[in-house]
Amino acid sequence: MDTSKRIKKLGNYMEEHSISAAFVFNPDHQFYLTGFKALIYSRPIIFHLQHEKPSMIVPGLEETHAKESGSIDDVLVYYEHPNAERVEKTHAEYIQVLAKQSPDGAKIGVDLSFIPGEILLSLQELGYQVVDIGAVIYKMRFVKDAEEIHMLEQAGQLVNLAVSKSLTRIGIGVTEMEIDAAGNAAVFEAASTQYPDAVLDLVVMSPSGLTRSIMPHVFSNTRKIEAGDVIIHSRQVGLNGYRAELERTVIVGKPTAEQQKAFEAAIEAQQRAIDFIKPGVKLSEVDKAARQVFEQAGLEKFAIHRTGHGIGVSAHEQPFLRYDHHEIVEEGMAFSIEPGIYIPGVGGFRHSDTVLITSDGCRLITEYPRDMESLLF
Repeated sequence: MDTSKRIKKLGNYMEEHSISAAFVFNPDHQFYLTGFKALIYSRPIIFHLQHEKPSMIVPGLEETHAKESGSIDDVLVYYEHPNAERVEKTHAEYIQVLAKQSPDGAKIGVDLSFIPGEILLSLQELGYQVVDIGAVIYKMRFVKDAEEIHMLEQAGQLVNLAVSKSLTRIGIGVTEMEIDAAGNAAVFEAASTQYPDAVLDLVVMSPSGLTRSIMPHVFSNTRKIEAGDVIIHSRQVGLNGYRAELERTVIVGKPTAEQQKAFEAAIEAQQRAIDFIKPGVKLSEVDKAARQVFEQAGLEKFAIHRTGHGIGVSAHEQPFLRYDHHEIVEEGMAFSIEPGIYIPGVGGFRHSDTVLITSDGCRLITEYPRDMESLLF
């Protein structure tokens, strides 16, 4: 992955706005800018940029990983084990050393949504003017380049496979986890044989029943499927850092009249959004197009989330297809389109597909039948 153009673009923005240096803490921003991604929990990793010269601050146990995986030559390492042959610095001390390379009172860029409060305060106490560059990096990520689109398409192929295998496992007495496992096994096998040295990332949930299916983000458990269940099988597959999403709602047995109405409304709302979205329309207009279907069906109070979200490096990333987001859709953007309704006592209904915005509309990179006949088990 060649990230040099992205670093240069960020550097140009900094120069235009008189920003002397930048510190980036968001792991997905770091991956976008460098190609390096590590498991981050208690040991901070920080990307630094000054005069278009990038560097990374990493813990000792990630030193080899950073040098091998990223496109950054200058790797600054802090340690948590003793060694008399080196000068010890914490990550915070490295930040102070790098910050002091900027003139007194200079602008320092950070991603304000992710920077720890104590680091922010320390930069301000040194006399620097701290400004946000996180929003700029997000906007850089909005439109995907040809390499990113290719990786999204590959992820789309894998998520198609995973969903198709999981749904064939559905049956009375089968647990939610067993449904998920069928797709997981298929995608692990395919990735292992088709994509050597690839990195795989899976997110999957199959909340079932009239109670669990109205909770959009509840993890699968060992509940066994029963006759009359509604199941939302929700799945993302990430391949080499880029992900695609595919979700289908299924009904076990014969649906009630209320369930059939809700199912068909969710399908129509999604299709309305897919047909409407194209370059030049507003994000909010796409949301409105889907929401009008629920309003016409008298189900609008159950439509409790946005119509969709950007997708790529992050599971959910900007821009969002929301009623109050009025930015313009552009060619090269990628979205998960997923209007949903959640009706107590009836069930949850959501179908999601990943689309790439083309010059005159959009192109689906996920596929599985959406008609009711195909989704009755």
